[in-house]
Amino acid sequence: MQHMISNFRTMFLFRGIVAILFGVLTLVWPKLSLAALVFLFGLFAVISGITAIAAALRNREEQGWGLLLFEGILGIAAGVVALIWPAITALAFLYLLAAWAILTGVMELIAPLSFPMSGGRGVLMALSGVVSIVFGVLIAAQPAAGLLAVVWLIGIYAIVIGVMYIAVYFESRSLVSSMA
Repeated sequence: MQHMISNFRTMFLFRGIVAILFGVLTLVWPKLSLAALVFLFGLFAVISGITAIAAALRNREEQGWGLLLFEGILGIAAGVVALIWPAITALAFLYLLAAWAILTGVMELIAPLSFPMSGGRGVLMALSGVVSIVFGVLIAAQPAAGLLAVVWLIGIYAIVIGVMYIAVYFESRSLVSSMA
């Protein structure tokens, strides 16, 4: 059990750092071309997906590992689509991003029910799921909004999610030390 929690802690830390870096890059260069944004998103989604799959496969004996595996597969699929077709239109990219955020949010809402999490960790995970879903719905509802506004939204979203993942990482330190 301690090994599983350690694996999940590492996943949250790594995903949090990658999300914050992605968010900062999009805020620093708001006039990125759509191709560069699609490329950055593709890399982020693939790395995040690989990390989730690795954590799921390391913990196959634990209940609920399949949800994390499914989230990882979705992340890789979204990233590969973005990397294979970099000339994708802004509208298609926005809908791809919205679908990915909504599906990831749903998985993050379900995760506290499937994995042993105390109240604080479960609330943080569920809150990150709500933020992901709201972000996805906002993007899908306003596709005609200026790309600059969408880039800022994406950057802020990535930083918020990254901070939440890192908070889950630090919050779970107490759990690991209490098990030692």
